[in-house]
Amino acid sequence: MRYFGRVFRPPSEAYSLIVQVTYGCSHNTCAFCDMYKEKRFKLRPMDEILEDFRLARQTYRHVERVFLADGDALVRKASELYTILDTIRELFPECQRVTTYGSPSSIRLRTEEELRTLRDKGLTMIYMGLESGSDEVLKLMRKGHPAAEIIAMGQKVRSCGMALSVTAITGLGGQPLLEQHAIETAKAFNAMNPEYIGMMTLVVEEETPLYDWVHAGTFQLLTQAQVLEETRLLVENLDSPGSVFRMNHASNYLLLKGTLNQDKDAMLAEIQRAKQDMSKLRPEAWRGVPRADWQRIALIGGRVE
Repeated sequence: MRYFGRVFRPPSEAYSLIVQVTYGCSHNTCAFCDMYKEKRFKLRPMDEILEDFRLARQTYRHVERVFLADGDALVRKASELYTILDTIRELFPECQRVTTYGSPSSIRLRTEEELRTLRDKGLTMIYMGLESGSDEVLKLMRKGHPAAEIIAMGQKVRSCGMALSVTAITGLGGQPLLEQHAIETAKAFNAMNPEYIGMMTLVVEEETPLYDWVHAGTFQLLTQAQVLEETRLLVENLDSPGSVFRMNHASNYLLLKGTLNQDKDAMLAEIQRAKQDMSKLRPEAWRGVPRADWQRIALIGGRVE
């Protein structure tokens, strides 16, 4: 497979065939994010995309999942997306699901009829970044959309019969907005009632505005104890029956999972146990390191190599 620049995918797409259909992110101005800073957004030529799928068919005997990268596959013309999905169905009849990232802007571009056609042709789920349900936090972090608009786009995806996975970031409001960020984010999740809720914890990346704010002292990061308190407030205010909750990203201090609302009390109990014994948390130096590598790191004396 041929890739340009760094390629990102959600944790649940670890075993998926990943094919870039765009390069970069069409927004690419979020203050906390460095994912696509090294490349300018553009559409990948269709002939290259289709050739990659043919190469993948020659390489892999069995492909059950496909993830369409980079940040904004949905901005392509609907007819091009149909061709991509038809090609996947033709070359990989065993494929069970196709997923992609979708920004609020790219979802807004698609009519409901187009989204339903994409669903019928095999696009089964869209990953959308909420980041926060607080308009104050969203404005601070230059997300480009108020919470109401993000919620509406999530509801649009669900109304068209596609699964929706929505992510937010613990700590994104810093210390002053801890409570507001937690409660308003929970309200946004509740309004969308997505199939999947994914929580990450803020990691400050170099060459981002957030990095500069932290080092200038104008943004106060949460302590580990405050991260747990914000997580408690979030979970306590969640009311999204059937949503699968996952806090299993490599950025998280605490690994937490369950299905709402039935596992809510169990997750709150796990947070309380972590508060009483902070050794349960991922060490700061290991954040960003997949859990599968923890044992290897321990064997080399805690160094991240």
